[in-house]
Amino acid sequence: MDINKYLDRINYTGSRKPTEALLRALHRAHLLAISYENLDIHLGYPLVLAEESIYEKIVTRRRGGWCYEMNGLFAWALRELGFHVQLLAGTVRNPERPDAIEGNHLALLVRLERPYLADVGFGNGFLEPLPLLPGSYQQNGYTYHLSHDGPRWFFHNHAQGGAGFDFTLHSHRLADFADQNHNLQTSPDSPFVNLTVCHRFTPQGIISLRGAVLKQYMPDQVSEQIIDSGPRYTAVLADIFDLQLTTGDLWARVWKNHGSWVQQNQTSAPNLAVPYPAPYHRPPTS
Repeated sequence: MDINKYLDRINYTGSRKPTEALLRALHRAHLLAISYENLDIHLGYPLVLAEESIYEKIVTRRRGGWCYEMNGLFAWALRELGFHVQLLAGTVRNPERPDAIEGNHLALLVRLERPYLADVGFGNGFLEPLPLLPGSYQQNGYTYHLSHDGPRWFFHNHAQGGAGFDFTLHSHRLADFADQNHNLQTSPDSPFVNLTVCHRFTPQGIISLRGAVLKQYMPDQVSEQIIDSGPRYTAVLADIFDLQLTTGDLWARVWKNHGSWVQQNQTSAPNLAVPYPAPYHRPPTS
């Protein structure tokens, strides 16, 4: 594991002094360079909870990852650069699943002159770390909130981002997340098992691919289109999410699940002529 190769992976070339400015720059660079994605679950490859395996996947093979991988790698990199980092067990709560288990999300606490909540693994969360103080925070046109009730803190995501998560400041080891890392990639009830998800930050907003539905989120608008062929799906993964994958079997499952979703929700497919999300070019459809 080589910190220089990690910094190359996120296109960072600036100062390495462990300051608030560096933390912000690294957090932003990581999210602009590396996509959140859970595709290995659907490709049949286990997501291994070990720093060396995560590094090999994201840095060497230039893949993305989900929260345990993204924040596991980021915590390692921050420590290599002299930061004091704690792993926090977050809980993402779903109204339909009130039995959410603590540790179904991994976030980070970075201690400088004041503590910061860092999280490069929430998919569509915040682009730069947030001071761990109750209040509202503005970033790139989005509003986030932090609050607490006794020892439990609550991160409230921006309006387009859906649920946030809650957490305490109790410190954990990466191995403490092993059970949730296993359950979330194997349980038939897991949303990660039932849906392929990719997120990518851009300077303008966030682009998300859930199944075959591609959306570009910006603070003042959302555009949407359906990816309706295997070649287009492969091109979207490559051109937007920087994921070079052979997707034949994966695409077949994605499209089948999309058809089932449309039928269940009795919705018509959005206009396929919606412009391909800027600033990327529209890939060929053949």
